[in-house]
Order: sequence, then structure tokens, then C-alpha cells
Amino acid sequence: MGLPWVRLDTQFPSNPKVLELTSQNRWRAAFVYITGLAYAGQHGTDGYLPEACLPFIHGTRRDADQLVKAGLWHTDMGGWSINGWSDFQISDEEAKARSEKARSAAMERWHGKK
Repeated sequence: MGLPWVRLDTQFPSNPKVLELTSQNRWRAAFVYITGLAYAGQHGTDGYLPEACLPFIHGTRRDADQLVKAGLWHTDMGGWSINGWSDFQISDEEAKARSEKARSAAMERWHGKK
């Protein structure tokens, strides 16, 4: 299903993992992290990023390696998992449940209780 948006912690710029990247002029990897969040949210992958998505998030293998080294991503079978995804984002199942609840409420509002 996917999410229309993802949460980005307001402390992201001062996160020690991000500071490690930016202090070493690895701005590109920090940008790839953010685009990875958007990709995972859009595609409802619950934080999993398949290797094939790298071109779509403007990333390279080197960026991925830097994100793993910084602790922002974890190596996973066929790709990577975003560290802490479930701490900040709702799961795809939660998104589906919220959508169904909103759809049911709208139907009830427009058509009355059945």
C-alpha cells in the first residue's frame, strides 16, 4: 500500500551517525538515507531496501556501504534494512488498517450506519 509520507526525527541533523557522515563530507550518503526512507514508505517495505532500488534513490553501492558503516542501514538479504524503521514509522499493516478505518468512517458518514 505505501505511505503518503514518512517521519523524519527533528534531531536527525544532530544524530551522531549523521554527524559522522557529514563530518567526512559524505553528504551524498546522508541524502541517500533520506531518499531511502521515502522509497521504503512509498512502497510499503517496512524499511527494507532492495539492491535494485539504488538508482531510484540516487544511491550507489559506495553510499550503501557508508550507511551500513555509519549504522543507519543494516545489510539484509538482497539489500538493506533501515535502522530503527519501526521506531519512527508505522508498518504497512498499520497503514492499511488506518486506511480501512477511514474508508469505513467516510462510508458511514455519507451513507449512514447499516
